[in-house]
Amino acid sequence: MIILEQNNRIITEVLDLKFKSALQGNKPDVVDVRFADFDGVIYHISNPNGDRTKIMLSISLKFYKDLQEHGADDLLRRTYGDYLASQPENGHNISLIYDLAALPADYAELVEKASHLKRNCFASVFEKYFEFQESGQAEGQKRAVINYRDEETFTIFRDPDDVVIGKVFLQEFREGRKASQTAPQVLYSVGEPPMELRDQPGARVGDNVGYITFVLFPRHTNKKTRDNTINLIHTFRDYLHYHIKCSKVYMHSRMRAKTNDFLKVLNRARPEVRAEKKTFSGRAFIQS
Repeated sequence: MIILEQNNRIITEVLDLKFKSALQGNKPDVVDVRFADFDGVIYHISNPNGDRTKIMLSISLKFYKDLQEHGADDLLRRTYGDYLASQPENGHNISLIYDLAALPADYAELVEKASHLKRNCFASVFEKYFEFQESGQAEGQKRAVINYRDEETFTIFRDPDDVVIGKVFLQEFREGRKASQTAPQVLYSVGEPPMELRDQPGARVGDNVGYITFVLFPRHTNKKTRDNTINLIHTFRDYLHYHIKCSKVYMHSRMRAKTNDFLKVLNRARPEVRAEKKTFSGRAFIQS
């Protein structure tokens, strides 16, 4: 199984190309790129007000208001500093602006941070509660509920087959803890929410509703390791559904290959139809 990239590849490639061209003294081109990410996230890379010497990266998240309640604005200001636009592009939640005439010679860090924009929006929620845990104030804190999909705060399986395959994957996570005692415990339930969520308004019940719980200890949330923990958990839903789809594609390809093998066997077993031939005098016969 593969780990999905935490950054956005399109942002990396576009900004790297434009920054490199600007530092080489080339004339700036018009930029207007729109693209999507998991969870209905929309990006737009453009020239603000038609100014080719500047590049604006904007992101639109339906659930950004939920993130703002947990300090997303403060974290983004701390991470992006002066590159964070005071007024985001219309229809977007966050915008970053880069002046091509004032780029540092080593712009790799700028590109890296920009490509992690979505991840950094999510990070504020995790950091807030990791700090509570570190200071011993986790008990009694209000739960964070991020409604980042319609009718879904985490994952709903639309296909019954996904429930079965999802169970197999999550069982492997439980087994994986035997190989690494430092890995967090993973709990999985279908149909009923875990005890700590049963009194929550968003808790749903149904055969296609799945709940995943990660039991995180200070070794997973301390300042040295929390970045990796955030990276892995905030993309877990995408990771799970990606591998479910890959598994279904693999099984379908194996089924098609096996069907082709059976068809070849049937074709070889089919009796040969012998053509009727005629002599010079017109008598018909079938050659044995």
